[in-house]
Amino acid sequence: MTGTTAGAAPEATRRPPRGRGTELGLLVLAVLLPVYGYCAVGLAKNGTLPPGAAGHGAGLGAFALLAHLVVRRRAPYADPLLLPIAVLLNGLGLVLLFRLDLETPEHRAAPAQLVWSTVGIALFLAVLLLLRDHRVLRRYAHLSVCAALALMLAPVFFPAVNGARIWIRAGGLSLQPGEFAKVLLAVFFAAHLAAGQQALVHTGRRLGPLRLPTGRVLGPVLTVWLLSVTVLVLERDLGTSLLFFGLFVVLLYAATGRIGWIAAGLLLASAGAWLVGRYEPHVHARITEWLHPFASIEAGGGPGQLAQSLFAFGAGGATGTGLGLGHSVLIGFAANSDFILATAGEELGLAGLSALLLLYALLVERAYRAGLGLRDAFGRLLATAFAAVLALQVFVIAGGVTGLIPLTGMPMPFLAQGGSSVVTNWVIVALLIRMSDSARRPRTAADTTTGTTADTAAETAADATADTTAAGNTAPGPAPATTAKGTPEAAPAPRPLAAHAEQDAP
Repeated sequence: MTGTTAGAAPEATRRPPRGRGTELGLLVLAVLLPVYGYCAVGLAKNGTLPPGAAGHGAGLGAFALLAHLVVRRRAPYADPLLLPIAVLLNGLGLVLLFRLDLETPEHRAAPAQLVWSTVGIALFLAVLLLLRDHRVLRRYAHLSVCAALALMLAPVFFPAVNGARIWIRAGGLSLQPGEFAKVLLAVFFAAHLAAGQQALVHTGRRLGPLRLPTGRVLGPVLTVWLLSVTVLVLERDLGTSLLFFGLFVVLLYAATGRIGWIAAGLLLASAGAWLVGRYEPHVHARITEWLHPFASIEAGGGPGQLAQSLFAFGAGGATGTGLGLGHSVLIGFAANSDFILATAGEELGLAGLSALLLLYALLVERAYRAGLGLRDAFGRLLATAFAAVLALQVFVIAGGVTGLIPLTGMPMPFLAQGGSSVVTNWVIVALLIRMSDSARRPRTAADTTTGTTADTAAETAADATADTTAAGNTAPGPAPATTAKGTPEAAPAPRPLAAHAEQDAP
């Protein structure tokens, strides 16, 4: 007995691997690959190494090392893949922008993108240093939704750019507020649905395969979503409105586990797309180009943007023409934003494009994994929201430039030109690292026996709301069964979803 206990003690006190060494090794690779691409572009275009290659590599390496040290200190149990993937995608985006700048020296995008990347990494560090627990964000749900609606409404008062009112321009500075609003709305949706999770699952009226929640639970979220989509349709920013609608449906499914919400979301999205595409000229023109991408060529007017994008993918073949040797600049003004994937497809080929998409898929998978490991409903829904945002953005953009769906006009995360986008994505990665640290951190005895006070109170309030609503909506039925002593037999209490989270957590 003594030998068994002594032998088991070290096993019980052994800490799980943190993965910081793995993260550091992957960061070295994530820095070297963009430096190699930077040098390859210079050799292909000018026959010599670009003069800033050493400084480019040193700067990217310094930022990566600083971020690694902060993660090692503040989030030691975080997922070791999140930071290297973000650094690699950001570095490759700078390389692609530098390559396109060589074709249009009068409009250089890479220097500004480098500045915004620095701002994004600074905010990444600030989030990790100042935010010790992601559950603190739950307190600011109503402030988040007010700020999000204000940000989405602000571009209405500024001139339209390329047919859409999505920018705030002041002097030489331009911002896209919708990028920041998506993080704030994700916080609000996750907080509100987590608070009413029991009522969403156990109360309401049935409509076919769906159980419609009560207005008290779903009403605020539905109202905010309708307001946000209305504003975005008025601004003609249909890509972001599609993103918010998808986020809303995914979180409803994640909160309830009912597949009917996915089916209802697809039907509503299809009906909305048909109506907007039929009556909005800007969107109707994009749908027409999607259905007939080569019509302008047949009419003798030359290829449009989508046709040039398809030509670029076709010219790349399986292995690509090589960095700096393609002609995707012929796409026009959106080559470094909406159509930057066309440059990757032409110069890196199907192999390189597949590798990029796999990086995004891995980033989304790690985000979902962080959510599954968390013990609180708010954290689970917030991680799911960020994973859905990244996945929907990549799908909408990749589908648009390849002709799978109509082009909606959104920046590819980390790759495309857009300061607001790269800053927001760095904040999302920081929050995912914070949540993955909480999910992977070993649980102490106090956590196991008592749990977290804030979560317990929130779950108790949610259960009370569910019980109260259920009592009001329950139809009269047969009297409860009695025991042998004549006292009513207590019905088994429904198992809270939070209990599943406690047992499923590693």
